[in-house]
Amino acid sequence: MCRLIALPLFTFLGLFAAPARADKDAPAPPAGFVSLFNGKDLTGWKTDKGKLAGWGVDKNGLLYVNGSGGWLMTEKEYGDFEVRVEYKVPVNGNSGVALRSPLKGDPAYVGMEIQLLDDYGPAYTKLQPFQYTGSIYGVVPPAKRATKKAGAWNRMRIVAKGRQVMVEINGTKVVDANLDEHKKHFKAHPGLLREKGHLGLQNYGGARVEFRNLYVKPL
Repeated sequence: MCRLIALPLFTFLGLFAAPARADKDAPAPPAGFVSLFNGKDLTGWKTDKGKLAGWGVDKNGLLYVNGSGGWLMTEKEYGDFEVRVEYKVPVNGNSGVALRSPLKGDPAYVGMEIQLLDDYGPAYTKLQPFQYTGSIYGVVPPAKRATKKAGAWNRMRIVAKGRQVMVEINGTKVVDANLDEHKKHFKAHPGLLREKGHLGLQNYGGARVEFRNLYVKPL
């Protein structure tokens, strides 16, 4: 004979309740990586000039910049690392990723900047090779163009280990540079000599640029 066990009403109803939904604001990072962006706010970031104007998080959990110039920098510093980020630029959009940078000064010179650009934009038809997407800005040009047209999401992967810096765009390696082979740039770009510093995203000004799935793995 089956024996019934009396349960409190809230427990009984709980047996049939829908399972709690997982937080989808910040997808789980790849194995070994940590998220740089939580999908909700700018926790873990600060600006070079102390003002967050122009930076925000939209209702879809995207980090975006739309406004005056400046850099959004991580509070933590990193030496050897792998960074992954997805970004989307509009027509003539312009941004960048800072590596091993101090908080003061232009990361393109006092650290390193990996360029993000609408490579096909009509405003950028006459740039120097070292100014297009994936370049170590002002120093090492990309070996090829691997970006998508404006309005599409692009994937960037950056590995900095010692004096070697590698950049992939949408799975295509565009830079694999030994920084010591570019000594002629050390005077104008002293950041090439730095061993660690902050990561960052550039607010170049103008049209909106969006970011998602920002991850880092210390090496």
